Amino acid sequence: MAKVKISKKSTRIDMTAMCDVAFLLLSFFIMTATAKQPEPKPVDTPASTVLDKIPEEGVATITVGDKQVFFLMPRDIRKATLERMSAKRGVQFTEKEYTDFEKMDGFGVPLNKLRSLLALTAAERAKPGIQTGIPYDSINNQLFDWVKEAREAQRELLDQKIQNGEKDVVYKDLDIAIKGDAKEEYTTIKTVIDILRDQKKNKFFLVTGLRDKDF
Repeated sequence: MAKVKISKKSTRIDMTAMCDVAFLLLSFFIMTATAKQPEPKPVDTPASTVLDKIPEEGVATITVGDKQVFFLMPRDIRKATLERMSAKRGVQFTEKEYTDFEKMDGFGVPLNKLRSLLALTAAERAKPGIQTGIPYDSINNQLFDWVKEAREAQRELLDQKIQNGEKDVVYKDLDIAIKGDAKEEYTTIKTVIDILRDQKKNKFFLVTGLRDKDF
């Protein structure tokens, strides 16, 4: 008896539709992703198993590394904070410099050198040695003033929103986060904490990196 030959069917699968979906998803993630902004002082934060997240809005960050201090404020209070610092310290800025300061994500120079920093490009500001930190010693404690004026600017902003009748406005003090390098000396971190406590700011966040519980 003759054997029956079974016809072979093509196993080719049309992947066109799947490729279209993959490229659409890739395009979506690229367009919606937020690029990580360059930091004036990159630090290696200590490891922790704490999973609590820092609020995404209304938080100013104090970065500490190599005994240098850097400050990052929410964008909506940067100009008002600099205006207050200008009036307090007697250092004048142009309208363009105020606008440039609003766009700058974090800084670490004395106030009298801020104009020179604003004149540089973002790439130039990120070069090592350009930013030497905000003074925080007892003689010239500019960090104290920056934190104080930023908190006042936050209060004024919320007051203005409430007066304008904006809904869902939560009236609260400016949150502060301390982002210290894991190898930073304790005395430097303690000095920053004491500056906050001198302003009766006793609640703040400590930024850490996530590690395994069994580490």
